[in-house]
Amino acid sequence: MSLTQNSVDSSAPTSNTANTAVESTTDAAGHPRTYQVRTYGCQMNVHDSERMAGLLETAGLVAVEEAGPGRILDANGDAVPDVVVFNTCAVRENADNKLYGNLGMLAHIKEINPGMQIAVGGCLAQKDRDTIQKRAPWVDVVFGTHNVGALPVLLERARHNADAEMEILESLEVFPSTLPTRRDAVYSGWVSISVGCNNTCTFCIVPSLRGKERDRRPGEILAEVQALVDDGAIEVTLLGQNVNSYGVEFGDRLAFGKLLRACGQIKGLERLRFTSPHPAAFTDDVIAAMAATPNVMPQLHMPLQSGSDKVLKDMRRSYRSAKFLGILDKVREQIPNAAISTDIIVGFPGETEEDFLATLDVVEKSRFATAFTYQYSQRPGTPAADLPDQLPKEVVQERFLRLTALQDRISAEENAAQIGREVEVMVTATSGRKAAQTNRLSGRAKDQRLVHFSVPEGAPTPRPGDLVTVTITAAASFHVVADPATAADYSLRRSRAGDAWDLAQAESCGVPTPGAASGARPKVSLGMPSLQVRTA
Repeated sequence: MSLTQNSVDSSAPTSNTANTAVESTTDAAGHPRTYQVRTYGCQMNVHDSERMAGLLETAGLVAVEEAGPGRILDANGDAVPDVVVFNTCAVRENADNKLYGNLGMLAHIKEINPGMQIAVGGCLAQKDRDTIQKRAPWVDVVFGTHNVGALPVLLERARHNADAEMEILESLEVFPSTLPTRRDAVYSGWVSISVGCNNTCTFCIVPSLRGKERDRRPGEILAEVQALVDDGAIEVTLLGQNVNSYGVEFGDRLAFGKLLRACGQIKGLERLRFTSPHPAAFTDDVIAAMAATPNVMPQLHMPLQSGSDKVLKDMRRSYRSAKFLGILDKVREQIPNAAISTDIIVGFPGETEEDFLATLDVVEKSRFATAFTYQYSQRPGTPAADLPDQLPKEVVQERFLRLTALQDRISAEENAAQIGREVEVMVTATSGRKAAQTNRLSGRAKDQRLVHFSVPEGAPTPRPGDLVTVTITAAASFHVVADPATAADYSLRRSRAGDAWDLAQAESCGVPTPGAASGARPKVSLGMPSLQVRTA
């Protein structure tokens, strides 16, 4: 095994560049080599996976689902990729279990297909660099959060040397937005404004895996947002571990509010979102910017973690429940229809029944539209893992069920309050599980609520990226429904994003698109700020 911890083999291309030359992009049968990226964890990981896919496609590989006939199939009849990349999360224990379970299942497939390569990257790779190779010696490449750009080079080196490759850098050398990207959806996109985190929450291992916060300059961010819009996107989500602390690196504590207002000036950007802020750094100027900027959506994800001031102190969360509730009051005062979501951890070490009841009280008062609820997971390497009074599993489970029952009731009530309200929905490419039976399409309202809607007889059918205006007719805990009675109750606005969807579908099938310039829209965007722009 080749091991690089703080430096890169000088005989090979450097890690954090877009230099992705690969000696061979076809297999023994002459087919294009294929890849699949499997993602665990947060939106940051989803965005990192888009970078990994972009790097692999720039190196000449093809997504396995687009490769066409002639591929080797597994026992289920699914095509076997030549390269499988796991982009991992280290926040919760079940992420470990999922990874090693999937690696175990691939061991037999790789034995049958020895040319197959397996790579493991992301937070778990950064944390468990040696453990992965010990537990799954059939893995070809292990790479960390700071050297995503090395993936194609490491794969080629492992193939050439017939030996596993590991490269874990301890700090970021190049901001990942300089890397190629294969976006999951043409109608929306992610833009990282910072990486890393300066907080020291006792339950979180992210700072040790992604490093201290590093901020991008505003001009770079705005250029990437503009490039996405020019390429057809009408929705952008700004990403950071703590987006509202943006500007700390260059000494402007009001930078995030200024950034929101600047994004509001970008013509064609209809929906702007961001995630995730930290309550301790959430200032009034950000609320004012949200309210004053029309394309900032009336939606906010504000992590609570616990409603107990004692537990918040033990977590090193530098705010208390009264401050948290005060922020929500201010947001709703200026943005009355804002839908607020949150994260909550149940069963933190030392959490008493009284502490848990305090969390239920804050949840009741907050009226969250939805909540991402987690059972505390003891993670080696975090301060909380060594705290006394780790709670029994059965206690944590019982509290978790009480919390989710409460939030499900609140979510259902908040959604029921939407009945009769007219909403604009951006149509997405994914539909609900019962879409075949209900004949409904799906999309997101401005406040991020999931809307399943039907198209009345005689009305035009929207494309992903188009916008429909409908009235909510029914609600459940996790979605709302709009079933227009007649075509007069339904309005469709075809968008540039829908046009981009059509063009992408035509190109993926090799079908020329009328009026489109040759080579108008590449599947892989070539980093920032050199994204190619469609000319027709």
